[in-house]
Amino acid sequence: MEKIAYVNGSYVPLSEAKVSVLDRGFLFADGIYEVAAVLDGKLVDNASHLARLERSVGEIRLELPETIARIQEIQKELVARNNLVNGMVYLEVTRGADTGRDFAFPKGVRPTLVMFTAEKDIVGAPSAKTGINVITVPDIRWERRDIKSVALLAQVLAKQAAAEAGAGEAWMIQDGKVTEGGSSTAFILTQDDVIVTRQNGSEILPGCTRKAVVALAEERQLRVEERAFSIEEALAAKEAFITSATVFVQGVVAIDGKKVGSGKPGPMTDRLREIYVEFAKATAV
Repeated sequence: MEKIAYVNGSYVPLSEAKVSVLDRGFLFADGIYEVAAVLDGKLVDNASHLARLERSVGEIRLELPETIARIQEIQKELVARNNLVNGMVYLEVTRGADTGRDFAFPKGVRPTLVMFTAEKDIVGAPSAKTGINVITVPDIRWERRDIKSVALLAQVLAKQAAAEAGAGEAWMIQDGKVTEGGSSTAFILTQDDVIVTRQNGSEILPGCTRKAVVALAEERQLRVEERAFSIEEALAAKEAFITSATVFVQGVVAIDGKKVGSGKPGPMTDRLREIYVEFAKATAV
């Protein structure tokens, strides 16, 4: 059966899901997106994703065409229509399609809202057991990375460099410090068992999985420091890992070809992954 997408009020076969060539998301990357994981047919930590959606659209003065409650209803309907058990729901909202290509905000234009689903076995992913290699690249993005913008060209180039190097992710570097991954948050575990991840700010996206993992660690009296760290510090660490909605918690076993810790996902990484999966299953809606 062909997958079903949602486009501006209608559920349509994915192959027929279309927006105007004048849509500002296409012309200017004038839009915001979110990705929510699905486990056992339910949305994971979705309230956090929808809160971030509201914040991001507010930062660029883009009004949602539907209420947050209605957006969640559509997400759930797509999960049901696509018989999705494990995977994700992608959501994008743009400022809509005007009659021309003017940079300034158009007047009287309804925002575009599209959603679709994809299957993915996040819990059973082989890379969760083996870990991934990462490479480092310069962070060439704009200065408002806290906004989940659809303008992802820098991340595309970073992820392509990783793919060509046979790596699973790219860590972006600015002023000698790691900002984040191309589509993930970066963490290390120091030799004295402190979990370190960069503090939220305009330099990084406030990751929903990052937020949950930090909270779950602190609930268990694990030590967490929110600060920047260098690649040298990461290579000297016991463990390194990434978090995101589509990998949960995943070990990093090498950086630029140099082994991290034992060269395998470490016990803290495995523990945090187990804790997060339990949290995801218990709170999914």
